[in-house]
Amino acid sequence: MFTETGVDVKKAAEFLRKNELVAIPTETVYGLAGNALSETAVAKIYAAKNRPAFNPLILHVSGVDQIEQYATADPQSMQIARTLMPGPITLLLPKKFTVPDITTAGSGKVAIRVPDHPLTLELLKELDFPLAAPSANPSGYISPTTAAHVQEGLNGKIAYILDGGPANIGLESTICEVSGNQILLHRAGGVSAEALTAITGLEVVLPETKQPHAPHSPGQLKSHYAPHTPLFRGNIEQLINHYPGKKIGVISFSKSYANQPQVSSYVLSPTGNLAEAANRLFATLREVDAQAFDVILTEVFPEEGIGSAINDRLDRAQFLHK
Repeated sequence: MFTETGVDVKKAAEFLRKNELVAIPTETVYGLAGNALSETAVAKIYAAKNRPAFNPLILHVSGVDQIEQYATADPQSMQIARTLMPGPITLLLPKKFTVPDITTAGSGKVAIRVPDHPLTLELLKELDFPLAAPSANPSGYISPTTAAHVQEGLNGKIAYILDGGPANIGLESTICEVSGNQILLHRAGGVSAEALTAITGLEVVLPETKQPHAPHSPGQLKSHYAPHTPLFRGNIEQLINHYPGKKIGVISFSKSYANQPQVSSYVLSPTGNLAEAANRLFATLREVDAQAFDVILTEVFPEEGIGSAINDRLDRAQFLHK
């Protein structure tokens, strides 16, 4: 299959109506989109990404008013939606029968959001169905934040890449679920736990089971967002001493390690801005992964705001011994 890149929303819509796949830009990362109500299209998403069939997908809709077409929403969830959508927030809700089981990987819950990107919102308004759209990359690898990243990973596997420029946020959406008098945080992202509490007055907690065998929510796999080069986290200066004679790539928040022998240093935000660091994280991971280092080293970021999401992604990008 020839994969075309362009900015033609109507062409993208035509491919989607034919059950073909289109990469779409969002404020978080690029998504691999197909008709969420078509089992044929959703099966193509799993195949193109080589994504485990038990890992559910996120529905993307054009507006908050569409949420209750596909899910049953409680008042607090709708309060979150009306306050934060379009934006980097995904709600996990009981699904309606209109959503096929393949889209939710058999779960009775569906993850749903309104993306904040003008091209994708225009595309969604052209369609009479929602889009299922996980990140537009081979499963487990670093998420794409540009059209070129999508081309690198999925060229020849999808019909069209809708090029909306670099992602503004650069990390996936926060996934949350209102449960009784609490909010379960299934995935940290562009919206902080503090913001959710401020909107609803509810305490935000982590689910008791971080990684169920068959997750109800996307973004729960232990190994994810991972480069091909082994990545380790901790105190960078101590870690450097563990790898004498090795070619090392260091990804840090604001401090440079360029004065260390055998080290190439990549600083995400010289001014110590977490939003800037988050925006540059995935692109930098891809850049470093392409340099043939023996190891990649990184640190624990401040556990505040979007720093929690950065730590989440780097934790799951770490090298796991088989």
